[in-house]
Amino acid sequence: MAAMEESFPRGGTRKTHKSEKAFQQSVEQDNLFDISTEEESTKRKKTQKGPAKTKKVKVETRESSKFVREKFEILNVESLCEGMRILGCVKEVNELELVISLPNGLQGCVQVTEICDAYTEKLNEQVAQEEPLQDLVGLPELFSPGMLVRCVVSSLDTTKWGKKNVMLSLNPKNVNRVLSAETLKPGMLLTGTVSSLEDHGYLVDIGVSGARAFLPLQKAQEYIRQKNKGARLKVGQYLNCLIEEVKGSGGVVTLSVGHSEVSAAIATEEQSWTLNSLLPGLVVKAQVQKVTPLGLTLKFLSFFSGLVDFMHLDPKRAGTYFSNQQVRACVLCVHPRTRAVRLSLRPVFLQPGRPLTRLLCQQLGAVLDDVPVQGFFGNAGATFKLKDGALAYARRNHLSNSKKTFKPEAFKPGNTHKCRIIDYSQMDELALLSLRTSIIEAQFLWYHDIKPGALVKGKVLTIKPHGMVVKIGKQIRGLVPTMHLADILIKNPEKKYHVGDEVKCRVLLCDPKAKKLMMTLKKTLVESKLPAITCYDDAKPGLQTHGFILRVKDYGCIVKFYNDVQGLVPRHELSAEYVPDPESVFYTGQVVKVVVLNCEPSKERMLLSFRLLSDPKQECEGQSQKKKKAVSAGQLVDVKVLEKTKDGLKVAVLPHNTPGFLPTAHLSDHVTNGPLLYHWLQTGDTLHRVLCLSASEERVLLCRKPALVSAVEGGQNPKSFSEIHPGMLLIGFVKNIKDYGVFVQFPSGLSGLAPKAILSDKFVTSTSDHFVEGQTVVAKVTNVDEEKQRMLLSLRLSDCTLGDLATTSLLLLSQCLEERQGVRSLMSNRDSVLIQTLAEMTPGMALDLEVQEVLEDGSVLFSEGPVPGLVLRASKYHRAGQELEPGQKKKAVILNIDMLKLEVHVSLCHDLVNRKAKKMTHIFHHFLKYLLSSSLHKLKKGSDLQAIVQHLEESFAVASLVETGHLAAFSLTSHLNDTFRFDSEKLQVGQGVSLTLQTTEPGVTGLLLAVEGPAAKRTMRQTRKDSETVDEDEEVDPALVIGTVKKHTLSIGDMVTGTVKSIKPTHVVVTLEDGIIGCIHASHILDDVPVGTSPTAKLKVGKKVTARVIGGRDMKTFKFLPISHPRFIRTIPELSVRPSELKEDGHTALNTHSVSPLEKIKQYQAGQTVTCFLKKYNMVKKWLEVEIAPDVRGRIPLLLTSLSFKVLKHPDKKFQIGQALKATVVGPADSSKAFLSLSLIGPHKLKKGEVAMGRVVKVTPKEGLTVSFPFGRVGRVSMFHVSDSYSETRLEDFTPQQIVRCYVLSAASPVLTLSLRSSRTNPETKSKITDPEINSIKDLEEGQLLRGFVKSVQPSGVLVGLGPSVTGLAQHPHVSQHNQSKNAPYDRHLPEGKLLTAKVLRLNHQESLVELSLLPDATGKQDARSAPLRQPPPKREGRETEAVERNHEGKAKEKQQQKQKEKRTGKGQEGAQPPSKDKKEPQKPQAKKLGKRPHPESSSEQEIGSKKQKKAVLPEEDDSGVEVYYREGEEEAEEMSMLPKEKLTRPAEAPRLQLSSSFVWDVGLDTLTPALPPHGESSDSEEDEKPEQATQKKKSKKERELEKQKAEKELSRLEEALMDPGRQPESAEDFDRLVLSSPSSSLLWLQYMAFHLQATEIEKARAVAERALKTISFREEQEKLNVWVALLNLENMYGSQESLTKVFERAVQYNEPLKVFLHLADIYTKSEKFQEAGELYNRMLKRFRQEKAVWVKYGAFLLRRGKAEASHHVMQRALECLPKKEHVDVIAKFAQLEFQLGDAERARAIFESTLSIYPKRTDVWSVYIDMIIKHGSQKEARDIFERVIHLSLAPKRMKFFFKRYLDYEKQHGSEKDVQAVKAKALEYVEAKSAMVD
Repeated sequence: MAAMEESFPRGGTRKTHKSEKAFQQSVEQDNLFDISTEEESTKRKKTQKGPAKTKKVKVETRESSKFVREKFEILNVESLCEGMRILGCVKEVNELELVISLPNGLQGCVQVTEICDAYTEKLNEQVAQEEPLQDLVGLPELFSPGMLVRCVVSSLDTTKWGKKNVMLSLNPKNVNRVLSAETLKPGMLLTGTVSSLEDHGYLVDIGVSGARAFLPLQKAQEYIRQKNKGARLKVGQYLNCLIEEVKGSGGVVTLSVGHSEVSAAIATEEQSWTLNSLLPGLVVKAQVQKVTPLGLTLKFLSFFSGLVDFMHLDPKRAGTYFSNQQVRACVLCVHPRTRAVRLSLRPVFLQPGRPLTRLLCQQLGAVLDDVPVQGFFGNAGATFKLKDGALAYARRNHLSNSKKTFKPEAFKPGNTHKCRIIDYSQMDELALLSLRTSIIEAQFLWYHDIKPGALVKGKVLTIKPHGMVVKIGKQIRGLVPTMHLADILIKNPEKKYHVGDEVKCRVLLCDPKAKKLMMTLKKTLVESKLPAITCYDDAKPGLQTHGFILRVKDYGCIVKFYNDVQGLVPRHELSAEYVPDPESVFYTGQVVKVVVLNCEPSKERMLLSFRLLSDPKQECEGQSQKKKKAVSAGQLVDVKVLEKTKDGLKVAVLPHNTPGFLPTAHLSDHVTNGPLLYHWLQTGDTLHRVLCLSASEERVLLCRKPALVSAVEGGQNPKSFSEIHPGMLLIGFVKNIKDYGVFVQFPSGLSGLAPKAILSDKFVTSTSDHFVEGQTVVAKVTNVDEEKQRMLLSLRLSDCTLGDLATTSLLLLSQCLEERQGVRSLMSNRDSVLIQTLAEMTPGMALDLEVQEVLEDGSVLFSEGPVPGLVLRASKYHRAGQELEPGQKKKAVILNIDMLKLEVHVSLCHDLVNRKAKKMTHIFHHFLKYLLSSSLHKLKKGSDLQAIVQHLEESFAVASLVETGHLAAFSLTSHLNDTFRFDSEKLQVGQGVSLTLQTTEPGVTGLLLAVEGPAAKRTMRQTRKDSETVDEDEEVDPALVIGTVKKHTLSIGDMVTGTVKSIKPTHVVVTLEDGIIGCIHASHILDDVPVGTSPTAKLKVGKKVTARVIGGRDMKTFKFLPISHPRFIRTIPELSVRPSELKEDGHTALNTHSVSPLEKIKQYQAGQTVTCFLKKYNMVKKWLEVEIAPDVRGRIPLLLTSLSFKVLKHPDKKFQIGQALKATVVGPADSSKAFLSLSLIGPHKLKKGEVAMGRVVKVTPKEGLTVSFPFGRVGRVSMFHVSDSYSETRLEDFTPQQIVRCYVLSAASPVLTLSLRSSRTNPETKSKITDPEINSIKDLEEGQLLRGFVKSVQPSGVLVGLGPSVTGLAQHPHVSQHNQSKNAPYDRHLPEGKLLTAKVLRLNHQESLVELSLLPDATGKQDARSAPLRQPPPKREGRETEAVERNHEGKAKEKQQQKQKEKRTGKGQEGAQPPSKDKKEPQKPQAKKLGKRPHPESSSEQEIGSKKQKKAVLPEEDDSGVEVYYREGEEEAEEMSMLPKEKLTRPAEAPRLQLSSSFVWDVGLDTLTPALPPHGESSDSEEDEKPEQATQKKKSKKERELEKQKAEKELSRLEEALMDPGRQPESAEDFDRLVLSSPSSSLLWLQYMAFHLQATEIEKARAVAERALKTISFREEQEKLNVWVALLNLENMYGSQESLTKVFERAVQYNEPLKVFLHLADIYTKSEKFQEAGELYNRMLKRFRQEKAVWVKYGAFLLRRGKAEASHHVMQRALECLPKKEHVDVIAKFAQLEFQLGDAERARAIFESTLSIYPKRTDVWSVYIDMIIKHGSQKEARDIFERVIHLSLAPKRMKFFFKRYLDYEKQHGSEKDVQAVKAKALEYVEAKSAMVD
């Protein structure tokens, strides 16, 4: 062997120090790895001949060449060791392992548990739960072939066949173990895996101890978008990470995974890499040290050297390398012991993070002849050169069949060999060869070599229950399922087959990717000579082959062939004779011979037959006869009904009785008429003009849709795609409905897709909401693809309009009613009297009926009369409010006949029942006076009439004409595609519509035909609502309702006399002659109404009045009707007693012809003055509701009623109901309701200089107020304009919703600039201005003393705000006399918002600079730093200061510290000197709190003083901070939009008393103020009359007491109005107020959600639920759970499955999971989603297997569904899973369920069996007794009692059972039975006593 190696040295012994040119020449000749034998022999000869050379030189030369060979030896398995770090490429990804390609043709495996620790934990959790985790994905989703990974060799195992398995690990803890936290540097390239998903990024496991790595979300976005297809990273995902930032000595590391940064990463010396820490995959800059034929030696990172073997040179640069050349290299591996580093120069490795692209070899498995050897490497193998010039490699063990037969001399360069490509090394981009004879001659090398249907030979490996494993090749294993071990099923396969037996199989299925091979040993299939079917294209009609039966069904047999190809043998093809029960004839696994009848490869469908055609002549004759009888597609035929099936009618096509099928959906164009015709058609009925859609040998598919029949007759039926062009309109039917669109089929069989986007002009949430299968549609072709035989369609009405919508609507209606009339004719042929009676009934017929029952829902059932089974029903609406009793006789009109339910819908409405009489009476009374009135009742075609909807069907509606009462039908659809309506578009019974008549005579249907006019002319049904306001509907006086039954003959202008019946604030009710009730409005009593008086007070009850009729009000619609209206005779006459109206020819009629209420207010112009009458003060909406005329109403916003705070606080005292007011029209307040908006203070114009009242909507600390005005205007008040006297706490005196008087400073922008200074708002008071307005630098003078607020402390000094736009600077020398050089202490003494006195030193008008001084000698005040401060501990102070700066709440804390200081020092800062002006203000609240009389001052000053007492009693720290923070929380958008929610900026809690730090015993009740005033107005302090203030000062004690009581009563009244438990919330504001008062009440939150759901505001309901979950305290677990359950219900009803799943997952996280699971299961069950409920229960059984409640619930669920056997199985499973101590309870629970829901006998058996084992379980006895009493007989109950009282139990328990027995007999038995029980009890006691004795 040694001699052979000498003869063929590895690489030769040529000198390594060649010239650069010579080396390049050898490479160009592609002889880099060739070994020149001639040169070698010459050298050897020279060596032998030269005796002059010493032996020492020979030894050195040999050792040198040997060293070179060993140094460049390529890797083999023996050279690997545990702990070796190596770069690999993912070759295969399986579910439980990765196959990794390693350098030099090696290969290793990574187990699923070696990815990372986080992924392993998830796997363990999944195994423990026995159900898949949602956030755990499989290896195929985390890794892909070609991905480069850093590995570490974890173990080297040797198999029993002697093969070594290389086990690898990707766990970062193993790969990066050589690193420490201190060695981490920015720019390092590491690998890691995602360990968890956080809110702002991902935690990445980089395996470095003591280091936490974080990948921010923004850094990962590019990777997610480009590499991860937009999906979030998953736990276990492998990443190449670049360190961006290192904090805390490596404790925290920030990573980046950007492709550009990672691919450009290079390891540098600055990163301090060592040979111990060097990682594979790093790219380094290197220098070539040595060039050899076997590779290169490189120097990198200054100190390290490494090797590059010949496989990893750059192929494009091979042979051009020279010493000292600069190159880039990638580290391939590092040996842990020798520290040998191997590198690669291949370009594909020089860009980290880039996957390998070449993963396969095209010739894999190919056998190659005469492949020349390129080079031989003794211990590793040999390289070969393929024909295409590519290099290939064969390992040494593949160079010969065995070690013994290996001959190295056979592998001299140039020698040729026969070999086979067996694999491909991705890391080396080399094909791997084998020269072994067994491999070259092997029939199958890999799975992809095996084709389905092929015959293979193999050896039996093992026999298992599921089948037999057979070895086909060295690495190929296949399974023969148990069913395929023989032609028949064998029970003991081990008797027929033994391990090691050779078997011959046929391949059923082979999946190379999954390495799955299925085979059969069925003798018939293995030896079959018939052609095998391996794909659907092989199945040609007439082909005979063998297969096996996969399944046997009622409709036939499914036969399977090879490669999962299968076909159906229909029932009629199973045999020449009829097979009644296929399952009794055929069995699964049976080998059968079949013939192919038909095959559709595109649809993967195949029809087969067991009836083999033996006689060709008979076959031809049969086919010719079929052709004669064949029906072609598109032909119109007559059919005869044979049989009804579930989906349609089986028919015989005449005249040859060809079998056919007519689906129910194809009986009519109308979806509702199809089931109707199906129901009434009988066997033997003949249908004419039926269209043949498709014809096959089995059956003919038919259609009776008139639209399709017309389209075929008219030639609008393209036969191929070439005839179809974009823009064509085609008529077809819906074939299939998918989430992404609707498939439409046309009569010719062509079909197209209508995508969801162009399905409808309306938004499509679900396609199934818009169309149903079988529906007739019109489709417009938008795109045609002839090659793929596809077309796209549009079903939008805008694209598919066939003509005039009115014409189409009438056509659809006529067709629908005609078909229904045809159903009537079918019904009339029946023998049943009931059905014949129903067939004769038509809408409009009058019936005399007898009331049978009034149901709970308000509907009425009538007795059947002479026709048994006749159901007549009137809904609650059609009951017309009549009080009915059983047996009462009523006259009714038929509206519609339900021919499926056999019910008749009738109406008792007077307008319908008495329409003819009404018509005659009307004509008689007005014929002479109004000749034209009769023309109104003469119906004309095309006339537009108003109608009321009386009945609704799915496709049409029945309405009654308002003028005549006739019933008319109109279609609800105007197009075949017009089938979807939003809830807001759907008509309702009682709604008014505008109809255009198309027929004037009813005809046979009893209905006129009409077309509905524009939807805008619809009027809503008038119903009374229980709301707090009447702006939606009129309030009706009960006295007026009584008179509605009286008819009158009055007309407009008639003079009448009557008696005043009752007086209301705005109208008077009068009784006229004949008991007719009339009404006089307040505006029609006097001609000139004095302001402030009530006109209705002029009339007295019982007084006779003479009035003139000026109109008539309809009590149903509350509108004034014209005299020509048919219902005018039933209106309430509107009267007038104005003197001017009573004169002859002086009267005017009301404007009764207005189509819309808007027309009635057009006569009023803005600025016009009107007289109105107060009807009501709306406390909730804060406006006055007034009436100008009987039919004109208005609203006066509270802020427009007065400029006085007193009036605004108590408007009910100033304004009386019915009072006449002079108001100015501002404009229409609500265009939809037609209310005039009025003002009592003149025109509302917010111009500069105007004074107006507004409401505070937001308080912004240190900035000012936001104020809102009526009609949406908003303004801002700067803190410098809040008062004429500045105060640090002035803003805290304002609360949201408080009313303030404002002066408009500027109206130039949309947001007004306002001032609240008394000098502006009340100039007449001439109040003292302590702090003048500073609007610009021009308002300042040098030397002037003024006050301002600290804005900030800067390095240059202190900035002081002097006005809204003026700021001054006090430099540090001018701030304080102490510590002038340091500015840090000022932060404590001069916080933001502190009020200071300053002196103006200098003014620079050009640069607008103001220089100030705060020194005591300049201001006369104390030094800014000299005030003693009692500060909290430094740490706490620091934290609070930080919080103050963050939340802008510094002034609240500063104020509290100042108050503490004043309390402790007695008089505050000025303890030794007289109080100055700027210090008086903080002392005023204290004086008032102690009961002292305040000093006289302006009204605004008083308001501040009165409110400051409320602030003064706040707790020292917390409350103030919370309140300020809460106001800060308001959004800026809310501030601008003035949403009603801004009423809730303060917590609406119940008022509570708050104590100040110094408690005073004699404080008066009037000084205690609730935390939140009921209305939020000012506290009566901004009064505008000075004399009142003087009066208040002189009030006596008694007056003050009375005033206090009065205030208390007023507060109580307002509180009761808002807090009345009986008062129902009716708006979102009401609910917001309620949930603020009780934030943890789930009941209120659920009512709030229901409020939005009733208005179909789903998103708002969701938002309320989310608010509730954030608001309810975390301690209130049950309350939170209630909201979660409500949210689950909401998503179940209105959301999607995805949204429901998301909510459910969140609920499980935040609540006890079991409760959430049980609630969702109940929700599914109640909504009849039984499949989802069953799946959920199965999940629960895996997750909560130890919870008996889950088992019991699931058992009950199954029993309720009638699945008793499944419930029994669940009980058995429960007993297996639950601990034994729970068994008895579970058995008892299931027995109870059986009693209640299942089989009572089984329940008894369960109880008896349990009690026989546990006879002393009294709890089970007790439950058994309860069940028997409830579900059994009295005898059974007594029997069990007798058994129980004879048990041997403890006396206490016996007493319990005796007492129960006694109670039972007292309730059910006689006195004798009771005595018997007592005697038995006595007997028991005596027996026990005797035993004791």
